[in-house]
Amino acid sequence: MGSFSIWHWLIVLVIVLLVFGTKKLRNIGEDLGGAVKGFKDGMKEGSEKKDGTTPPQQVADKTVIDVEAKEKNHS
Repeated sequence: MGSFSIWHWLIVLVIVLLVFGTKKLRNIGEDLGGAVKGFKDGMKEGSEKKDGTTPPQQVADKTVIDVEAKEKNHS
């Protein structure tokens, strides 16, 4: 009785779908996704403001390039 089987979870899922409906659950999912994206963007902006610098840029092959260090070496 400590853990639920897959059948218990399927019954709970069906009941939740019947109570809320798929449209309401989709809206909740979109709202939650938007909130997470906004949080990540805010954290990124917060780190830029804290340092006073922009984070290193990534190019297509996933190589990290520190633009500021590259500019210092060339001047």
